[in-house]
Amino acid sequence: MTLNFSKLDGLVPAVIQDQATGRVLMVGFMNEESLRLSLETGFATFYSRSRNKIWMKGETSGHRLAIKDVSTDCDSDTLLLQVDAIGPGVCHEGYASCFFRRWSEGQWLESEPRAYEPAAVYGVR
Repeated sequence: MTLNFSKLDGLVPAVIQDQATGRVLMVGFMNEESLRLSLETGFATFYSRSRNKIWMKGETSGHRLAIKDVSTDCDSDTLLLQVDAIGPGVCHEGYASCFFRRWSEGQWLESEPRAYEPAAVYGVR
């Protein structure tokens, strides 16, 4: 079996899930090189579509994702990485998860407090 990188121009979505809680932390994209690096290093590495480059999660913030398990779906075109999150959050906006907004009463509302101050980690944004 091989992964199908052809559907999204050489990329596959990677759902990142906290191994301990089951919470989805983020969704990123991987190409063959970033997947290889992830498996070799044990830390989640992605392909940035906006920057057109490989990046290891936490290379700036130090908030890394230690891979504990990797699986694929039945079509072999999406990955699920179960991880231990190192650091207070994975979201570049300062939250524990990128999924910190919930639809409620006709609007998107922040559903949790920030886990860290992004300006202190990334500088002024």
